[in-house]
Amino acid sequence: MAQTSLTKRQNSLAIASEQLRVLESNESIPSFNQILASHGQDELVAHGIDVLQINVGKVCNQTCTHCHVDAGPDRRESMSEEIASECLRVLKIAQIPTLDITGGAPEMNPQFRRLVAEAASMGKRIIDRCNLTILLAPKFDDLPEYLAAHRVEIVASLPCYLEENVDKQRGNDVFRRSIEALKRLNRLGYGQPGSSLPLSLVYNPVGFSLPPSQADLEADYRRELRSRYGIEFTQLFTITNMPISRFLDDLLTAGRYEEYMNKLLNAFNPSTLGGVMCRTMLSVDWLGNLFDCDFNQMLELGLKPGSPKNIRGVDEASLRVTRNRAIATGKHCLGCTAGAGSSCQGSLQK
Repeated sequence: MAQTSLTKRQNSLAIASEQLRVLESNESIPSFNQILASHGQDELVAHGIDVLQINVGKVCNQTCTHCHVDAGPDRRESMSEEIASECLRVLKIAQIPTLDITGGAPEMNPQFRRLVAEAASMGKRIIDRCNLTILLAPKFDDLPEYLAAHRVEIVASLPCYLEENVDKQRGNDVFRRSIEALKRLNRLGYGQPGSSLPLSLVYNPVGFSLPPSQADLEADYRRELRSRYGIEFTQLFTITNMPISRFLDDLLTAGRYEEYMNKLLNAFNPSTLGGVMCRTMLSVDWLGNLFDCDFNQMLELGLKPGSPKNIRGVDEASLRVTRNRAIATGKHCLGCTAGAGSSCQGSLQK
């Protein structure tokens, strides 16, 4: 690893360590396991591995204020061919049905198309977590056809159906380009009624609130996007802004950190615990390190002792342990268990 990459890695570890310290040292909020116990709930344990979610790096063509990955055009962290090969090997030997590719803008990683093609040849369900604007970028504008040809499901961030709100969170002109990309995907069949090409949209609150009812908001999105732009989509996912990375910095800067954490605590919903994504997911970072979820990954909160630490060398014996592992938790987990719950597939209570 080049010296500059090593320095960036050390800086990322230091930032993650400090953010985890801030979260866990907040004495006004009990530990997550204490909260579970107070509701008569056991500590979280995995139920298997249905999804291998790989974060191929932090390189992105956008810089969004809510981004828990802290991705952007200036980042250089990117999954290598070796780690991509290890991911594909484990996907095959573990018979994991779904490959979920995220980033950054995952499509900017040189291994992205290989991951899609080989996973498709295995008959896997493939999800691309797409920011939409990358589909219009030079050298990437053939991606819509490539994704459609490989039957890749698209989960696309669109935090509002109003231009002002989207551009405030994601940057100038992002809304217009997102609408253009959605129209192109619709022309290929994505999101159309009865289509086998799912196009899911993702809503994150603008500001320090929790998401509203997913069903009600989906109806609003469908009405507004259809009437204003003629756009169709499959479903809407509402995702809570997690108190990590840029959003945690915003909370601290605004002096609203305690307020937000107490909002999550007061909205804790034990009925969401059965569906939290960490129970059926294994998360891999760009270096091959293993985590319970993408949020733990950003805090460098790895799997608990007894489970493998890196995807290199993972075999069937270690996978048996990993499928039933105890899950590492922290106070940020309140973000997934507040209100109707939050996961990579949206609200946990439909």
